[in-house]
Amino acid sequence: MMSLFDEEQIMKSSIRSERHDEARETAERMIKMGKLSLDEIALCVPSLSLDELKELETEVMQLA
Repeated sequence: MMSLFDEEQIMKSSIRSERHDEARETAERMIKMGKLSLDEIALCVPSLSLDELKELETEVMQLA
């Protein structure tokens, strides 16, 4: 029974991680487009905080 619980927790964690990665990729594309402010992107990608978006923007700008 405990093994089943552990596997379920691992799956949930994996799904959360994938969703977070997808949200970051979406926000990164939006930042690269340069048409929306970080506040507007935060409204479109609510799973990322404004601080996370600022960090992502810094990363994107360094790669540009």
